[in-house]
Amino acid sequence: MDRWKEGEADLVEALKLRPDEPELLNFLGYSWIDRGERLKEAMAMVERAVAANPRSGAMIDSLGWAHYRMGDYKTAVEKLEQAVELEAGDPEINNHLGDAYWMVGRKDEAVFQWRRVLTLNPDAKIRGDAERKLASGQGPQAPKLATQ
Repeated sequence: MDRWKEGEADLVEALKLRPDEPELLNFLGYSWIDRGERLKEAMAMVERAVAANPRSGAMIDSLGWAHYRMGDYKTAVEKLEQAVELEAGDPEINNHLGDAYWMVGRKDEAVFQWRRVLTLNPDAKIRGDAERKLASGQGPQAPKLATQ
């Protein structure tokens, strides 16, 4: 079993003990969403996290990213704009918003967001992702989903 699967099993066990813990719900839910796995279950988890902590930009980002991964780009934009309002300096949230803007045809706003990401001290992965999109002039491809 790889390290992620071991950690995932620990999170699932922790949720059994604390099924309403917003941080656990969000962390595990986002992990699945980001990998395109168990999206309906993951979305339900982050919806519960957001209900418990409606002023968390990170949790609202997870919900917006779930909508994005499921192809509901309009709702993704709405949620991700809310997340950026709450966490304006978060490079990952801004990157997600850029991707969602791109998918709804708001290309100039997407480019603006990706440029903004580079000013927010992103980690190497997020920096590389934003730089790649800016250099290629191409936004993200529609997500390829794993198992639902």
